Amino acid sequence: MALTKSFKELVQRRVADDPVFAENLLREGIDTMLSGDMETGKSILRDYINATVGFEKLAAATDTPTKSLMRMFGPSGNPQARNLFGVIGYLQKQAGVEFHVTPSPR
Repeated sequence: MALTKSFKELVQRRVADDPVFAENLLREGIDTMLSGDMETGKSILRDYINATVGFEKLAAATDTPTKSLMRMFGPSGNPQARNLFGVIGYLQKQAGVEFHVTPSPR
């Protein structure tokens, strides 16, 4: 699903103005991927990356080419676990948060 420019700008403004929203956006992207919806999770993380560090800075920090990162979080991207966890680790560090996986009752 293509996003309109105004929606992307809205997300970027909201992330810049509201640190709680930014943290929850990152959390939602990770949680969505962990629940098995990789497409939506990648989309959320792509929006988060664009609104925070940007793909160029992320590429430099993770030693991954910018275009590879953009493909990885694109609709047909299939990130390797090593690359995905490297990105998530960096995003957590930049946001000053640390997420942990805990089992929930069935």
